[in-house]
Amino acid sequence: MDASQLDSFVHGHRVDLSTEKPATREYAQSLDKKDALAHFRDEFLIPSKADLRGDEGAKPNDPTDACVYLCGNSLGLQPKRLRGLLAEELDIWATRGVQGHFAHPKSRPWVSAVDSVAADMSKIVGALPSEVAVMGSLTENLHLLLASFYKPSAALGRTKIIIEAKAFPSDHYAVQSQVEWHGLAADEHMVLVQPAPGALTLTTAGICRTIDEHADTAAVLLLSGVQFYTGQLFDIKAITAHAQSKGLIVGWDLAHAVGNVPLELHEWGVDFATWCTYKYLCSSPGGMSGIFVHDRHHGRRHHLAGWWGHEPATRFQMNNNFTPAPGAAGYQLSNPSILALTALRASLSVYAETTMTAVRTKSEHITGYLEHLLHTLLTTHSSTAAPFRIITPADPRQRGAQLSLLFREGLMMPVFKKLESEGVVVDERKPDVIRVAPVPLYTRFEDVWVFVDVLRRAIEEVEAAEK
Repeated sequence: MDASQLDSFVHGHRVDLSTEKPATREYAQSLDKKDALAHFRDEFLIPSKADLRGDEGAKPNDPTDACVYLCGNSLGLQPKRLRGLLAEELDIWATRGVQGHFAHPKSRPWVSAVDSVAADMSKIVGALPSEVAVMGSLTENLHLLLASFYKPSAALGRTKIIIEAKAFPSDHYAVQSQVEWHGLAADEHMVLVQPAPGALTLTTAGICRTIDEHADTAAVLLLSGVQFYTGQLFDIKAITAHAQSKGLIVGWDLAHAVGNVPLELHEWGVDFATWCTYKYLCSSPGGMSGIFVHDRHHGRRHHLAGWWGHEPATRFQMNNNFTPAPGAAGYQLSNPSILALTALRASLSVYAETTMTAVRTKSEHITGYLEHLLHTLLTTHSSTAAPFRIITPADPRQRGAQLSLLFREGLMMPVFKKLESEGVVVDERKPDVIRVAPVPLYTRFEDVWVFVDVLRRAIEEVEAAEK
């Protein structure tokens, strides 16, 4: 498989392979040599196998013993530049105390530190700077946004929220509690979008059909940009336009989309969105969230208030007359954690040195390469029953960096444990799914090859033990 064949494969075209060369480690290494983003790997701390085992006296993050980390869909790796930035903020707190809010020797006064980070974030999601705020956590922000955008009206007959049947549980809980907060029964006013019988993924046509069926009674459509379980990327632009044409407000949970796929929230006309930043954006465990509110809603929609959402010039007058900050910033409640904000600043500074177009290009190639190797494993597997199947859409336009592997019943956990023992970090979703995500900024093609090689041996060992 040469470069043109690989490009053809990852864009959904069949490729006739007359050689086993693509299945070799040397071929993976040759792809790494051509990788335009390869230098970004040095920006991150890769856990070593000894680190993961907890070996005493091991050199932390030893690059000669690096693990294979394919779990950025759950938690991204730590940027190396974070430690220095955090040390600066801790030193300023130690030596300046409260004065760090206004007199910051690094020109990052805490009182306005969130503004520049939000501006950087707006570039990642394709928004105007005024449409983005960095604040809180994802589910907290989802509640704040629904409090502003979900206004069920019995008079108009619009009371329902449409959501995926297998939405991330926190989204489901949030929507259910919002419906019940308004005194409505969740089983009547939550519409769950189901896949077709026998399918695991949704289709744009199926989503739009559900919208049409509830067009007169639904108030809000809330979907995930990338589905957490299957890794399916939804057509945000088309679905948003269709739902809005039927009179619905459209919101998106972009937890698995931000930093993973290009977004153009302003151009696509999305009403609101929220996301976490600790996955593909590597902002630290439980790192700060972000929100998007389209500028057509600015100043026109009531929202819950807190003092950090007050217009900055008069915030400290404290006269109890709330004047909201312009745009999405008006949704802020409390002053942000500077340490959490610094972690996000560090990761965004890395992303600022490339583009989401470049990230997406490598993502399509490395995920396509992963898919190719997995198909090769399946076609050469000796057992009559396939050990797993890929449930993520094969069309690159319908997925990000993640592939989800659905294993034969009883096989997943023993295989997962063997992967762990070999220093391969992925994650599992019980009962039978392993999620694999080669994040473009720090994953090598060779890592993908090693994963599939270890996976093959793990499956063989587990199946041999079953006989």
